[in-house]
Amino acid sequence: MFNQVQTDLFRKHIGPFLFCFFTVMFLLLMQFLILHVDKLVGKGLPFLIVSELILSNLAYMVVLAVPMAVLVSTLIAFGKFSEWNELTAIRAAGINPIKLMAPIILAGVVLFGLMGYFSNYVLPESNHKARSLFLDIRMQKPAFDLQPGIFYEDLDGYTFLINDIDSETDSLYDVRVFQDATDNRKEAYINAERGWLESPDQYTLSLFLYNGSSLRFIPGERRDEQTLERSNFSTYRMSFDLTDLSFSRSNPEQRSRNDRTMSAQAMLAVVDTLRTEQQREIQKFKRNTGQDQQIPFHSEAGGSVNLIKGDLQDTLQIYQSDLIALKELPNPSAKISSINQAINSIDRYNSELDNLKSNVSWRDFRQAEFLVEVHKKFSIPFACIVFVFLGAPIGMLTRKGNLGVAALISGGLLTVYFIAIIQGEKLADRLIISPFWGMWGINIFFLAVGIILTLHVSTSIRITNLFRSDE
Repeated sequence: MFNQVQTDLFRKHIGPFLFCFFTVMFLLLMQFLILHVDKLVGKGLPFLIVSELILSNLAYMVVLAVPMAVLVSTLIAFGKFSEWNELTAIRAAGINPIKLMAPIILAGVVLFGLMGYFSNYVLPESNHKARSLFLDIRMQKPAFDLQPGIFYEDLDGYTFLINDIDSETDSLYDVRVFQDATDNRKEAYINAERGWLESPDQYTLSLFLYNGSSLRFIPGERRDEQTLERSNFSTYRMSFDLTDLSFSRSNPEQRSRNDRTMSAQAMLAVVDTLRTEQQREIQKFKRNTGQDQQIPFHSEAGGSVNLIKGDLQDTLQIYQSDLIALKELPNPSAKISSINQAINSIDRYNSELDNLKSNVSWRDFRQAEFLVEVHKKFSIPFACIVFVFLGAPIGMLTRKGNLGVAALISGGLLTVYFIAIIQGEKLADRLIISPFWGMWGINIFFLAVGIILTLHVSTSIRITNLFRSDE
């Protein structure tokens, strides 16, 4: 299917692609750990839970790392091909350089298909599990960790204060325990010279105290009566239930989903529902304002103006108006009634209109948010194709196949690309531009630049010639 030159050029992409992919994955993973390490440390989380959280968040890293790796590997492979004068030999043999790009373009299309499927089906489920796990961790109480001179209050009903802890023997010195009153125990203050902790399992903790005293507050028969009971001890044992401190998982399927945890089909269904609700609100507005009837602002019969012969005797003209309808009314009373009715109708209309704008507006914003995510699921994977058309001609023109030059060029291009994606998403969410242009605008621009540069290196066509005048 492909000749030897095309096959060799394709193989030159594999090493740089894998190296760049795993490098970017490592950097993104380090960024994730730095941002969230404070949420994980000090809560006694099992290793498997932390590992599952990291693995769940690797999905979005893969979607970002693959297009980056495509760009860097394309710049390196075609840069080396040009640097070693292989491109010159190919041109001398009468072979169009664009044919060399055929297997790479095909690989880009395959990656686009795989990443599109991954982004639409695998990524939402991973995001949903990671979000659910994050919420469970956020609700998790810190582990039982005593620090010298610091009050520990995370065990319900108890407050601990330790003056000193021997790191070698784990002995506690100058121990104070404040015990809150419950149905099963009295309020108490306990102190001891020293103590130590023993935990037979992860749900039970025993505190052994030596040479101390306890002060218990015993309520009397009346509410304002209280008896203090003081006792000394040489050995005292307290047991605590650590069930509340153990990590508990919730069912992710019982949690609601947002735009980051839904597939494109699910989001389009939500968008269709929002549009149906908008049409329902518009019909409700027309019905409430009487626009679905022949006479707008229809009012009840009891509120209409009734003209009787007695009113005709009042010929006092208070209102001088240019409105023909008011001139036709026989007396001031009828005019006042008509004006008040018109004012009430306008006020009611404005109220219904404001309500319609509010109901339609927030649904427009929600539709934009979902449509942006739908386009993003395919626009970022499509960069695998765009970066082939962009990286190949740039690599041929630079004639440098080392990692430093490729990293410098790709760093600039990727910065522009992701800034455009982020800003396009913000503008589309605010309804300033359409979701399509917000997510696909930079792809279209880079693809156009890539095609122009490809034509430049493979044909005699020059864009600048189009703007020159014939002499």
